[in-house]
Amino acid sequence: MPGLPKGKPAGVPCPHLDAEWRCRLFGQPERPAVCGSLPPSHEMCGDTREQAMIYLQRLEAATRPDPD
Repeated sequence: MPGLPKGKPAGVPCPHLDAEWRCRLFGQPERPAVCGSLPPSHEMCGDTREQAMIYLQRLEAATRPDPD
C-alpha cells in the first residue's frame, strides 16, 4: 500500500492513517514528501480535529489541478 503515485483525491482520508488518525508511514522512507513538507503549526492544526480538517480542505481546494 505505500506510496500514492497519482496522489490522493481531495476529501478522501489518506489510506496510510490508522484508526487513531496517525500516519503509519511516519519516519519511514515510503512516507510521501508532501507529508513531511507540512510542518504542524497552530494555523494548520487549530485547536480541534475539525479545525485541522477545514484547513486541509481549503489547502486541497487551493492546490487542486485545473480540469482539462
